[in-house]
Amino acid sequence: MQKSISYWAFPCGAEGTKNIGEAMREAKDAGFEAIELCAGETGILSLSSDERQVCAIAAEARKIGIGIAGIALGLGWKYSLTSSDPAMREKAKDVVRKGLQIAAWAGTDGVLVIPGVVCCVFSKERAPYDAAWQRSLDAMKELAPTAEKHKAAVCVENVWNGFLLSPLEMREFIDTVGSPYVGVYFDVGNVVVSGYPEDWIRILGKRIRKVHLKDFKREVGNLNGFVDLLKGDVNYREVMAVLRETGYDGPLTAEVFPPADHPERLIATTAAAVKKIASY
Repeated sequence: MQKSISYWAFPCGAEGTKNIGEAMREAKDAGFEAIELCAGETGILSLSSDERQVCAIAAEARKIGIGIAGIALGLGWKYSLTSSDPAMREKAKDVVRKGLQIAAWAGTDGVLVIPGVVCCVFSKERAPYDAAWQRSLDAMKELAPTAEKHKAAVCVENVWNGFLLSPLEMREFIDTVGSPYVGVYFDVGNVVVSGYPEDWIRILGKRIRKVHLKDFKREVGNLNGFVDLLKGDVNYREVMAVLRETGYDGPLTAEVFPPADHPERLIATTAAAVKKIASY
């Protein structure tokens, strides 16, 4: 499994203004084998980026000697695949299509996609659960051929969106789409508030295409519960054992965000934690 880190972990990464070459070199120097790039509406890598720009980033990654673990799209909160507005749903699908094109240009094999929003503190969107299911399912079926064309999977992430709340439901959703190019982006920390990541991994099995590493303190129970890796309630020994049982061999990407008090130390401390997790 590749030890990887999100571009969002770097200062100014969430804003999309951190120099990507610098981020890749810093990740490589810290011991990471790959970096997950993030495409926003604006920034260095964005929906406006063209083939030349993305290929230049990919060439720099090869020169540095670091892999590109995937492309993350955070725009699913703003442009929801389950919106009650058909025009908004079309915009959301266009965002995913551009993400898949960026992935192809970058030479990577997957795009993180938020499957929709029933309710969430991050978004004003609100969709009835049954409507969200059907709208998201229809979108995935429509996007699957584009994903296949670009040889980059749509990786549906389990997020705090009030939707796809159990591993059984996520499994049914992916199986109903029925495409090898639509799978799961499993976020370890996101399920701790209501369940156990090892259960999700066993149930989802080979449907898992990519993995995010986060940690969470269950007793906190809200956004303040997210903590540094190995400081929360995730049983990473069990998580790694079950990932190996399922045959997972993809990237392990630390999705962490720089704290205001010591942003410069985050990359090094995260690298040490990911190295320890990968050794379990």
